[in-house]
Amino acid sequence: MKNWLMKLWYEYRGFTLFVILMVIFRTALADWNTVPTGSMKPTILEGDRILVNKLAYDLRVPLTHVSIFRIADPKRGDIVVFRYPRDTSKSYIKRVIGVAGDHIRIDNGQVYVNGEAVEEDYVPSDYADSRSYPEITVPRNTFFVLGDHRTMSNDSRDFGPVNERFIYGKAVFGYWPMEKMGRLR
Repeated sequence: MKNWLMKLWYEYRGFTLFVILMVIFRTALADWNTVPTGSMKPTILEGDRILVNKLAYDLRVPLTHVSIFRIADPKRGDIVVFRYPRDTSKSYIKRVIGVAGDHIRIDNGQVYVNGEAVEEDYVPSDYADSRSYPEITVPRNTFFVLGDHRTMSNDSRDFGPVNERFIYGKAVFGYWPMEKMGRLR
């Protein structure tokens, strides 16, 4: 029996090590996702494939929401991937608009952060809306997120600021389709 196992190990050790490394890569370091909706148009389209850096903000116990230690906080403008607060089996992708302590207000579609209008060149006029949102102060350990396609995005205007524990990565690179390959901004 022992010889059989040793022979099997030697024959398949390369494949076995590859599988182990891929599991570690996907659960702890990075992930590749297919974007399911158009809520981030035109930056990211439905069906685009992206690479998510899971180490951008914290180191987590693999396959859990438990953070071992914080590396950095998301910044305004970051495109983050997070567990939907109302159903953590779903992942969402949105842009950070406000961080803890920021005063956020949306007046007829214009976003204001701390009283100043935000220039959002990533939201073309075709995707802007005229929706208003009363001023809030983003609570501690949360982030106010919006989709770039404002008319069809389910975001913090609907479910409120996202707790940092739900944010598990930063969308950093688009790799499909090939003509859009590159860093996400």
